[in-house]
Amino acid sequence: MKVSAIGAGAMSISANYGPPADRAQGIATLRAAREQGVTFFDTAEVYGPYTNESLVGEALAPFRDEVVIATKFGFDLEKGGLTSRPDHIRKVVEDSLKRLRTDRIDLYYQHRVDPTVPIEDVAGAVKDLIVEGKVLHFGLSEASAPHIRRAHAVQPVTAVQSEYAFWFRGPEGNGVLKACEDLGIGFVPWSPLGQGYLTGKLGPDVRFDPDKDLRSQFPRLTAENRVKNSPVLALMQRVATRKGTTPAALALAWLLARKPFIVPIPGTRREDHLKENLAALDLNLSTADLHELESEYALMTVHGLRMGEMHMQAIDGWPVSTI
Repeated sequence: MKVSAIGAGAMSISANYGPPADRAQGIATLRAAREQGVTFFDTAEVYGPYTNESLVGEALAPFRDEVVIATKFGFDLEKGGLTSRPDHIRKVVEDSLKRLRTDRIDLYYQHRVDPTVPIEDVAGAVKDLIVEGKVLHFGLSEASAPHIRRAHAVQPVTAVQSEYAFWFRGPEGNGVLKACEDLGIGFVPWSPLGQGYLTGKLGPDVRFDPDKDLRSQFPRLTAENRVKNSPVLALMQRVATRKGTTPAALALAWLLARKPFIVPIPGTRREDHLKENLAALDLNLSTADLHELESEYALMTVHGLRMGEMHMQAIDGWPVSTI
């Protein structure tokens, strides 16, 4: 599956990071991304729930054959909790197809590993959908290396999505990046800008709405830890200034320099931030730049879990895996 070097995460337009954006604004931002060369768009049924898939469907319907749409299954949105039973997957794929205004989903991720359903059964269910033409490619999100390898043996996994950013290196230490490299699987970092922190726009005075913004529950983003983690941001700001760019572009360029099969999906609801993100494509980081970033980061401590414990409990391998 071929996609643009940087994708577009659509979640924050509709949910989880504050009140939803105006629908027209969201559509305009997604279409601006396509006009500027982005071909890879990421959503999920749980974002909203449902409203983000509908937004993406409306925004991209006129250009459906020019873009790659990824969405996700794996939550029971009526009863709560995780579910990846094959019968559930067959039901929700139909609903996602309708909301996305399409006859096929280019990349269908299991959003979180369901410990009650063997991963082979999940892979087999998606394999059936691929045979039927309703899904083109299979993906996993926040899956451990063993689960990636087991699923891949049943139905080749095209992409794995996990959080990965300059200040969170979990996939490097838990075997996920190595599994992707070994098996020829693409890797898609979500939250490549640290839920906005690595852009430099979330100072300690910023407050997250506890009712509408999940970041209010993330220990790494408490006001206290944003101050404690400021040396990380200061390093990025210093290097970005020297390179004539922004910390956001630097954070994305750093990811692009890690491995050739990495495609980050920064999310934004604003066209000016979209332009800032895409500037990473023209940013060349030298060996000296990368060495400076790595050598100084190695001396730093990042404070706070990347998500609240409730969210971490849904991560495959928690609490054993690198957090």
